[in-house]
Amino acid sequence: MEAPHNSPAAETVPEPAGATDPDAVGAVPETVGAVPEAVTVTLTVTSPEQMQDLGRRLARVLAPGDLVMLTGELGAGKTTLTRGLGEGLGVRGAVTSPTFVIARVHPSLVQGPALVHVDAYRLGGGLDEMEDLDLDVSLPESVVVVEWGDGKVEELSEDRLRVLIDRATGDTDDERREVTLVGIGARWAGLREALA
Repeated sequence: MEAPHNSPAAETVPEPAGATDPDAVGAVPETVGAVPEAVTVTLTVTSPEQMQDLGRRLARVLAPGDLVMLTGELGAGKTTLTRGLGEGLGVRGAVTSPTFVIARVHPSLVQGPALVHVDAYRLGGGLDEMEDLDLDVSLPESVVVVEWGDGKVEELSEDRLRVLIDRATGDTDDERREVTLVGIGARWAGLREALA
């Protein structure tokens, strides 16, 4: 790991739609076992500023030990959302894409949890390939955010927050994003209320 740097709608469902069929419309791919319980919150974001603000709002909900998995096309807003998380958590250092360093640690400036920001895009395997990052060691005291983590980090925590960001593809200037938050496990039972 790199050295530290100086109104939503919700419903509770037993399993996300399409969880076992990754090709289903609106599918939420799950590769490790059945989802015991999930809370889904879907909202629309129309600008990078709103995406960053969503990150700040999410930061109020996060606590040490939380695992956040971000999924979305290149340019969907994963790093912008994480930048807002960093602002909301009050961490040190500019939150930028960790693509070339794989992981960055941003210590707290306000006695809160550190933010560990991971980009798993170039990592092909599962958790075994990520062992060198010591995420299992970092997780209890930190908020760990993993971009492109599907199929790679689910084993770190039974309770996790999956953030799926859908955007218009192709040659478009459309800033509109559909953001689906899927809180998996008992930790996220109050997600809707927490974001209100």
